[in-house]
Amino acid sequence: MQKTMFAALAALVGVMTPTMTQASSTGNLRIVVDGIRQQQGQVCVSLFAGSQGFPDRSDRAVRAQCVPAGKRTALTFRNVAFGNYAIAVYHDRNGNGKLDRNFLGIPSEGFGFSRNPVIRTGAPRFGEAAVFVAGTETIAQIQLQYF
Repeated sequence: MQKTMFAALAALVGVMTPTMTQASSTGNLRIVVDGIRQQQGQVCVSLFAGSQGFPDRSDRAVRAQCVPAGKRTALTFRNVAFGNYAIAVYHDRNGNGKLDRNFLGIPSEGFGFSRNPVIRTGAPRFGEAAVFVAGTETIAQIQLQYF
């Protein structure tokens, strides 16, 4: 009787195990950037998993990618682990690989952040721009700002 129960339990666990391991803990993050004034250069996107380096240290980002600028530009980061992320975007109009600034430190190229926080005196904090990635696809729409 005890052996039979153990065998039934083992069979049940064996049947359930593939289902449990198939459950995904990653999803795709689609980023759509609007408000690009000129369709030249590239749009660069950095994905941050925490406040370290956010928003201007793309070397600290978990993912970063630049794509050709269009009127509306989109890209997808695939297999992103579920969790909170903040996104920083800039329009690298001249293709030099950085967000250009004037002599006062004010950006001279377009920029934006996930959740489109209002920018007054500086960049938002991670929590102000954080989005939660869960499910098969999460979409973040970002409106570029120009000063």
